[in-house]
Amino acid sequence: MKTLLLGQTLRFTNDPFHHAWDAVTRTDSAGGVLIEDGRIAAIGHGADLKAAHPQAQVHDHGEALVTAGFVDAHMHYPQTAMIASWGKQLIDWLNTYTFPEEAKFADPAYAAEVAGRTLDLALAHGTTTLTSFCTIHPASVDAVFEAAARRGMAMVAGKTCMDRNAPDDLRDTAQGAYDDSKALLDKWHGQGRATYAITPRFSPTSTPDQLHALGALWAERPDALMQTHLSEQHPEIAWVRDLFPDARDYLDTYEAHGLLGERGVYGHAIHLDPREVDRLAEVGAAVVHCPTSNTFIGSGLFDMAAMKARGIRTGLATDTGGGSSFSMLRTMAAAYEIGQLRGTALHPAQLMWLATEGSARALHMGGQIGHLGVGAMADITVLDLASTPAIGQRSAMADTLWDALFPTIMMGDDRAVKTVYVAGQQAVSKINTQVSPACPSP
Repeated sequence: MKTLLLGQTLRFTNDPFHHAWDAVTRTDSAGGVLIEDGRIAAIGHGADLKAAHPQAQVHDHGEALVTAGFVDAHMHYPQTAMIASWGKQLIDWLNTYTFPEEAKFADPAYAAEVAGRTLDLALAHGTTTLTSFCTIHPASVDAVFEAAARRGMAMVAGKTCMDRNAPDDLRDTAQGAYDDSKALLDKWHGQGRATYAITPRFSPTSTPDQLHALGALWAERPDALMQTHLSEQHPEIAWVRDLFPDARDYLDTYEAHGLLGERGVYGHAIHLDPREVDRLAEVGAAVVHCPTSNTFIGSGLFDMAAMKARGIRTGLATDTGGGSSFSMLRTMAAAYEIGQLRGTALHPAQLMWLATEGSARALHMGGQIGHLGVGAMADITVLDLASTPAIGQRSAMADTLWDALFPTIMMGDDRAVKTVYVAGQQAVSKINTQVSPACPSP
C-alpha cells in the first residue's frame, strides 16, 4: 500500500549555513510526499502525485507543513523524571538530582517505564530520532532500544561509563565498561534501526584507564559512534585541568585515549580553545548545540557561526533533563536567542536544518533520517502553523512560508505537532486528518 501525504512541504538540497538559504530550500504550498515500504518514494506537487498514484491512500493535511521528523542529537532519557529541577549548575546539579535518579535504573522495570515515557513524549513533540546517554546499567540500554524498536524509531544510545567521582552504586570499572559496552554493541548495533554509541560520560567521571579501554573498543569497532560531553562550563573545565595536568586542553583528555575521531559526537562544546576547534575540524568530528540546557544551568553561549565557518558538523539537541523542554521547536527558539546574543540571527531555514538534516549528519545518518528526500526513511512531522491563537493571528499576516513558520518556531510546543509518521506509519495524530481510501484497481 502506498500512502500520499498532502500539505505544504519543506525540504533541503544542501546546508543553508554553507549556501544561500533560498538556494537550497524547496517549498510547495500544495505539495505531496509519497510513502512506500516505510520510505519516501517520491516528492512533488500534490496534484501530480495524486494523479500518478491513484491507488495511494491519501492523508490530506491541508495548510499544515509537512517536514522531516526532528532529530534530537544529545539527551539523557534517564533524566526524564527530573527535568526542570531547580537552581543548580552542572556539578552540583549532577550530584543533587542526576545521580540519585540514575541509581533507580538498577531496576529494569523502572528503566522500561521511563524509556517508554520518554519516547512517547518525544514523538508527541515531533521528534522521531533520539540520541541518548543511558546509565551504567546494561538493562537501561536494553530498555530504550526495545522501546524504540516497538515504535519503529531510529535510536542512538549507549551505556554511560563512570569509574570515579560518582556514587558507589553508579560506578563500574575500566574492564567492566569495556566488557559491558562491547556486549551491548554486539547485541544492538545495526539491529533494526538501532545504532550503538560508546559512551564515557565525560572525563571527570572516567579514569585514564577507563578512557583508554573505551578508546580501544572504538578502535576495534570504528563503525560505532562515540558520544560524550566537552567544555560545557568553566568550573568543569578547571576540574578537568586538575584531573589531567598533562593534557593540552579538555579535548586532549579524549584524544590521548583514542576517543577523538570522525564518528565522535561531542555535546555542548561551548568554551573551546583554538587548538580544540582545529582538531575537531581536522578529524571531521561533530558537536551538538544544547541551547535550552546551556541557558537553564548557566553554561554559556555556543558559537554557532564559528563552528559552521570551520565546517564542523553541528547538531541540535534538547539535552533532556539538563535541557528544560522535550520540544525541538523550543530548542530552535533558544538557538535563535543565543544566536542573537552572539550577534548572528539564524534564519528559520537554518533552524529547521539544524533540527533535522544537521543533526542527522552529525550522527552520520544524512539522507537516511531527518531528510525529506527520495530513499529516506519516512519519519515525518506535520506542523500546524496556527496551533494557538497567538501563533495563528501572527501567521495569518505572513507573506511567505518563512514568515508563517517562524512564529511556530518561537512560540510553538507539542500543540503545533499535528501528526507524526515513523517509517511511514502514523505514530501521533492529535487532529483528525482527512483520509481518502485508495482507489480500487481498474
